[in-house]
Amino acid sequence: MNESNPTKVAQTSSSPDQLLMIGQILWQTNHWKPAMDKIVPILRSIIIFDNLVLYLPDGRTDQVEAVYARVVGRGRSVGPDINWGEAIANQVYKRGRLAMQHPTPHSEISERLDLPYLLAIPLISESQTLGSLVFIRFGGPEYTSDNTRVAIFLAEGLAQILLINNLKHKLTELELVQQQVRLQEDFISTISHELLTPLGFIKGYATTLLRSDATWDEANQKEFLNIIDQETDRLQELIDNLLDSARLQSGTMRMQFQPVRLDILVKDVVTRARQHHEDIQIHTDLPSPARSIQGDPRRLAQVFENLLSNAIKYAPGSPIEIILIEGKDHADLAFKDAGPGIRPEVIPHLFERFFRNPEHEPNVRGTGLGLFICRQIVEAHQGSISIQSNLGEGTTVHISLPYEQSDSGYPSTSTQIKE
Repeated sequence: MNESNPTKVAQTSSSPDQLLMIGQILWQTNHWKPAMDKIVPILRSIIIFDNLVLYLPDGRTDQVEAVYARVVGRGRSVGPDINWGEAIANQVYKRGRLAMQHPTPHSEISERLDLPYLLAIPLISESQTLGSLVFIRFGGPEYTSDNTRVAIFLAEGLAQILLINNLKHKLTELELVQQQVRLQEDFISTISHELLTPLGFIKGYATTLLRSDATWDEANQKEFLNIIDQETDRLQELIDNLLDSARLQSGTMRMQFQPVRLDILVKDVVTRARQHHEDIQIHTDLPSPARSIQGDPRRLAQVFENLLSNAIKYAPGSPIEIILIEGKDHADLAFKDAGPGIRPEVIPHLFERFFRNPEHEPNVRGTGLGLFICRQIVEAHQGSISIQSNLGEGTTVHISLPYEQSDSGYPSTSTQIKE
């Protein structure tokens, strides 16, 4: 390595306009690659070089690796055999100082590709070395001080872009962590409330019935016992959802695949829903399909029950329509309501674990687990589930289930859901 002590130099110069163009490109871009694509042609009119290589940390070691290379002069046809300056790039990255490398003159060397002149500039911003930039000339001449200043100007601009991108990436990671923390905190708060509410009812009415200083007639006793029974069911449902969610996350939920008639299964779910909600309006269009699907009837019924429950909770008083359409390879189901609808920006998050629509009324109970479980079960059947909604026009949940499981999917025997 040596400092610039030229015996022969390149007579190049830069105009203010060229440097201004490079500066404008650097400050008007959000990423280094499109900037480099635009800068290289301008830069070569200022600095003579054959190769230009950008090195960035590989993320696994303390070394840098080439992430961008342009061959614009001698050696284009040689390809990977030409000098890419990896050694000097790593040296500059570790030391944080500019370096040059000139070949030792040798009378037997006549091939210019064997005489590389290297100029390596560290990419430094806010005292951080973020990478290195290497210029390569074959056969000379040596780099001038003007060449070096232009190279440093470019390196400083690239370093700023890299620093901004790194900060954005760290900010995104921090926001994701904060979002997960908020979700967990909201989940703990919600679960605590959801668990304590039925427990409070059960404890309160059971204690009331056991009071020795009061006598309750048969009607009151039946009312209290019905409330205890309903709250116990609600508590059991919550615990089941928590367990199902945990099994889905760990990949330990087991499925029992068998032939399933979707029309019959949906009718059974609707019958149970009507028994629990006397005023519910459910209209069905369930033609008898010519084929059955391969599925777990218990888990599919869980999906349909959850969708009906959501429609009852979030579109109260709205009629619900269930349509079954038999396709060539798939059976398609649609659950429609005429409720208030969902904002477009909320829809992509509805199937996330613990997500609850912030626009729902605070007194509407929910844990944010139902649709997450639905999606996992449907996908375990190699199917798909999606939501379509317009504000003021209601919501439709579409489910598509294949008649047969593919070889790469879940067989029609006991199996596990995999995340």
